[in-house]
Amino acid sequence: MAKIDLKFMIGLAPKKAIEYLKSKGYKFSWNWFEIWQEAHIKAFTVAKVMRQDILDDIREMVTKSLEEGITLRDFQKELEPKLKAKGWWGKVALGDGESIEEVQLGSPWRLKTIYRTNLQTSYMSGRYKDQMDNVDNRPYWQYVAVIDAKTRPSHRILNGKIFRYDDPFWESFYPPNGWGCRCRVRALSEKNLQTRQLRVQTSQGLLSTEEREISKKTDQKAQVTVYTDPITLKKISPDVGWSYNPGKTFQIGDN
Repeated sequence: MAKIDLKFMIGLAPKKAIEYLKSKGYKFSWNWFEIWQEAHIKAFTVAKVMRQDILDDIREMVTKSLEEGITLRDFQKELEPKLKAKGWWGKVALGDGESIEEVQLGSPWRLKTIYRTNLQTSYMSGRYKDQMDNVDNRPYWQYVAVIDAKTRPSHRILNGKIFRYDDPFWESFYPPNGWGCRCRVRALSEKNLQTRQLRVQTSQGLLSTEEREISKKTDQKAQVTVYTDPITLKKISPDVGWSYNPGKTFQIGDN
């Protein structure tokens, strides 16, 4: 997974990104899917964190990362000892005497996921707000993926596609639309389209929904939005639990 370029991100309205994060309340959850999609806009949560003081420590570091441009390495270095001191680290065996389950609490991998997910979602919410404020001048949005060896095939297919800002496509595919998603959106004007000879597409007739598995343990399933690419006929969907637009939902909640 490639690094998030904080120097690039800081240009994407960090003030709005911080407002987005600070607007959230708190919610305890054992599994990531217990807080579903749009509910993440209103609640800061980390799976298997069931104590307020631990959740406070994590949120404080995420906020600090946004405000000061802290790197992932420094985020981990500062937060890890705090979590270890409070016992939220490593694998632990939990159960009621009849059944025992080994669960993963804190780990370097989990801190990386927390850092990247919260920063990407916050920054992209701020970017969405900026782009919506300028739709009269730049009403066409282009999906931009980071193209390298780590790019997932579905995001590679979406790279370069242009839809109007009000196309239903963006309700489910505005980045980030998955774990570790590094994509972003570029706003374009009519002149940009003409100069670069770019074509605007529509998702009409190409969006549908399908059920996907959430948890193998419970056999729980949920609907995801599916976009059928008209060129490759490949069916593309956000990761389960990501079929929503964090920025749009946040702005609607502000009105």
